[in-house]
Amino acid sequence: MQMKISPEPFTLFKLFLLTLSLQLQVIPTLTLFSSPCKTSCGSIPINYPFGLEDGCGAPQFRHMLNCSTDLFFQTLSGSYKVQSIDYEKNSMVVYDPAMSTCSILQPHHDFQMTDIQSAIIPPSQDTVFVLLNCSIDSPVLNHYKYLCFNFAGHTCDELYGACNAFRVFHLLTNSSPPCCFTTYGTVKFMSMNILDCTHYTSVINTENLKGVGPLDWVYGIKLSFSVPDTGCESCKKSGGTCGFDTDTEGLLCLCSSFANSTRQCAPGNMISKGQSNDVLWRHYLLVLLVMAYFQTRLRLV
Repeated sequence: MQMKISPEPFTLFKLFLLTLSLQLQVIPTLTLFSSPCKTSCGSIPINYPFGLEDGCGAPQFRHMLNCSTDLFFQTLSGSYKVQSIDYEKNSMVVYDPAMSTCSILQPHHDFQMTDIQSAIIPPSQDTVFVLLNCSIDSPVLNHYKYLCFNFAGHTCDELYGACNAFRVFHLLTNSSPPCCFTTYGTVKFMSMNILDCTHYTSVINTENLKGVGPLDWVYGIKLSFSVPDTGCESCKKSGGTCGFDTDTEGLLCLCSSFANSTRQCAPGNMISKGQSNDVLWRHYLLVLLVMAYFQTRLRLV
């Protein structure tokens, strides 16, 4: 007498639902690869060579940017708000909140960068630093007077007369105290104390300021950066994000949260977030086996 295998549809159905539930929890949603590195801070895009997370971007620019409510450039002398980054012209404009301008007079302050920053992202050639209210004993008015230059025909008298913030210098002395139009190199190697000037300001986009008064100048610091040639293009073309090993600082092509490469991403790495193709298909196979088993039991009834 042939034994009939009694169906247990309820038990099988529960098994099927349990397996399907586990499978749905484990398998990630199929999406295009999401970069492990943030691509913006507010409205400012973050592209190579910069990065916000450690391991993103080029190692030479490591820890230079910080994104809180706004994007800030970090140096030895403080954090400077980033106003814009131009990746075509390789320039970044930052603003020193403690810097004096034509409309506000700030306390004594130095602008200092690290040696690496001075080498790879220094103030651009069209950024002019203006030393204000200098003593007649200032080195830039004596032994190092060659460090000061004629700035598009502008004078100290014009600066002190046009700007409300600087007019106080003229009123205190009943004359125009010396000032100096100079480059970043001067403030890099000599502090404001050594320069014997009480304040400084800086002006950008200075090529076309002849005949333009101080009220219409753009105040800030423009930095000019160089992009390291590390083979990043091949990584980007493969869909990856350029980064580096945080221990060795060697180049990495960040392909996903589970796979990196030294040069470019393999085609299989761009499918999902957090799971490989192998793991994905194993879960699908498990569901198919459960369904096949369920159908076989029904046929044996």
